[in-house]
Amino acid sequence: MIRPSMSRRRLLGLAAGLGLGTAALGLMTGCARGGAEAEVVVSFNDLSQPFFVAMRRELEDEAAKLGVKVQVLDAQNNSSKQISDLQAAAVQGAKVVIVAPTDSKALAGAADDLVEQGVAVISVDRNIAGGKTAVPHVGADNVAGGRAMADWVVKTYPAGARVVVITNDPGSSSSIERVKGVHDGLAAGGPAFKIVTEQTANSKRDQALTVTQNILTSMRDTPPDVILCLNDDMAMGALEAVRAAGLDSAKVKVIGFDAIPEALARIKAGEMVATVEQNPGLQIRTALRQAVDKIKSGAALKSVSLKPVLITSGNLTEASRIGEMK
Repeated sequence: MIRPSMSRRRLLGLAAGLGLGTAALGLMTGCARGGAEAEVVVSFNDLSQPFFVAMRRELEDEAAKLGVKVQVLDAQNNSSKQISDLQAAAVQGAKVVIVAPTDSKALAGAADDLVEQGVAVISVDRNIAGGKTAVPHVGADNVAGGRAMADWVVKTYPAGARVVVITNDPGSSSSIERVKGVHDGLAAGGPAFKIVTEQTANSKRDQALTVTQNILTSMRDTPPDVILCLNDDMAMGALEAVRAAGLDSAKVKVIGFDAIPEALARIKAGEMVATVEQNPGLQIRTALRQAVDKIKSGAALKSVSLKPVLITSGNLTEASRIGEMK
């Protein structure tokens, strides 16, 4: 069995001893083949999520502007696959790896191994924690984003509110931090602001639909005032559940996180009250620019924290302005 910490030289030596070529070696290590080797490898948590689809689009646009070849890998929300992909990236000669981790702690060992092999690592959207070497991170302040959602509730319902929280991927820093922001903000509002239930839908629209349907069924006589969804895809599922339950979206309000185009359209139509913009484009473009500078000049990778913005019908133009920040 090939150990995660095994160096490129030792892996190649093993392959030679077994009579294997580098292509076979790539298959042994679970590498996602994508053409010629690239100096920058980007591993996304889950490319079935609209947020990461948007981030990939921005990545490819920035790569074209910078004239750099980038290999994109999809972890499919599987930590084991993502670890295997990162091991293979080192074997294939990547100089910088940009990663949106499936799980903040599960990827720590793989990041340490990359650094030990001379491969620089920087995370986006979700950070990597618990490793021997701190990994620079480019992303929004998720605690502040969650707090913005809660602050909206406190301001809109001064007498108090019953709140449902639908969380995103368990174990991810984004989920942990957004939940903290929501809890802190509601607690600051006082005991009249109650989280009546908190459940995960794993960042999936269909799961959020089912979870919200079950919640609304159990609370038929006393529906919640607000449903806080910690990503927009789940918010779309929650909106469908509210509609299917025969409830007015003005009575049971839904807030999302990510400011995907569909969410902004729902806000404009008056079906959804707010979402949090965390600018995936600026995140990935900033990380890629740092990666290229690292390769060209040896410049150190640095953490960058972006301020999230709560988008409502009152500042929809702000979402367009933020999207142009590249």
